[in-house]
Amino acid sequence: MATTRTATTQWKGALLDGSGTVSLDTSGVGTFEVSWPSRAEAANGKTSPEELIAAAHSSCFSMALAHGLAGAGTPPESLHTSADVTFQPGEGITGIVLNVQGRVPGLTAEQFQQAAENAKADCPVSKALAGTTITLNAELV
Repeated sequence: MATTRTATTQWKGALLDGSGTVSLDTSGVGTFEVSWPSRAEAANGKTSPEELIAAAHSSCFSMALAHGLAGAGTPPESLHTSADVTFQPGEGITGIVLNVQGRVPGLTAEQFQQAAENAKADCPVSKALAGTTITLNAELV
């Protein structure tokens, strides 16, 4: 069964001096302020499209990796994933770095690296972001 998730942005003003809010409608977990300065300079308590992409990517990748590891008979005790999405004004998103640390009993570092590479390839968000360079750093702890 397919699912659809919805977020809504309300924007007022021009790009450089305007601002808005983005609400996570499906879950209802919050509404967050956005602005050009929070995207291109310092966050100053506001979010950005890139931060929202990073949240989506780190959670999707973690789910894909946990699924792959469990399917191979080595479920993880824990995974800690961060996603760094780089935005360059005038160019756009120039790259994403996924950093994952995993505690997986019975796995070698090489096996963990391969499982992480497979998860990166299989993660639906990675597939949706295939137009940008995605780098992976995986560490077994």
